[in-house]
Amino acid sequence: MHPTLVNTTHSTHNSQAQRLASLLAKAGPIVALAGVILPLFLIGILKFTAIEIEELKPLINGTPWLSWLYPVFGEAGASYLLGVVEIIAAILLLASPWSARAAVAGGAIASVIFITTVSIMLALPIWADEAGGFPWLGDLGAFLIKDIAMLGVSLVVLAEGLTRLIHKGQQ
Repeated sequence: MHPTLVNTTHSTHNSQAQRLASLLAKAGPIVALAGVILPLFLIGILKFTAIEIEELKPLINGTPWLSWLYPVFGEAGASYLLGVVEIIAAILLLASPWSARAAVAGGAIASVIFITTVSIMLALPIWADEAGGFPWLGDLGAFLIKDIAMLGVSLVVLAEGLTRLIHKGQQ
């Protein structure tokens, strides 16, 4: 094969790979952010329903650092409070690409939310005993394990927001 033809073919594949990489680099953060915003918003809305108020009882009662919510706010009030915080975090994260302050506030609030939900795994049983325990997750573990990824995205948004604020302050 002629060397020029080989280089042209290689160059075309490189160019296509670069375009794909560029597209993925733009789409990835958008999808990751949507993967945090949508659950926060939808689960936040559910906090205002009787079903979710009931579903929260074993999580809040079984976690010593959350159980204070019920004596202070009551069962419905605690659920509503959590819902409001989740919806606010979702809205701030939605605004984060355009506002560094929204990124910092939303990233911080979402990080606290997900640190809290991940911490529940330390207090409550997450392994499927009927399957032999670790590494098989039970229903609660399967429900909460995703929050580790959402915590990571929230920390990235927080860090990016802080970086933008720092650079803005240096100008």
